[in-house]
Amino acid sequence: MDVATVRAEVGIRELKNSLSKYIDRVRAGEEVIVTDRGRPVARLSAMDAADDRLADLVAAGVVRAPVSAKRHVPVHRIKAKAPVSDLVREQRR
Repeated sequence: MDVATVRAEVGIRELKNSLSKYIDRVRAGEEVIVTDRGRPVARLSAMDAADDRLADLVAAGVVRAPVSAKRHVPVHRIKAKAPVSDLVREQRR
């Protein structure tokens, strides 16, 4: 962490009530220390590319990145031949 990095302290309740504001501050490079009754309990900081586990897995060839941001939605719904509860009960045996 740079010496010039700005730090802010925020209590849990204030963080909960203004989460978007603090996330924006973290994106801007600020570090936020979360406190519980005045005692530091967590640190929020921006993720570096090296901390991105998914990017590491894609780079290693373990997983493939999605081709598009849209999720595939089936054209036709699958209709159950029996109640789903029967299927669950059968698998739990």
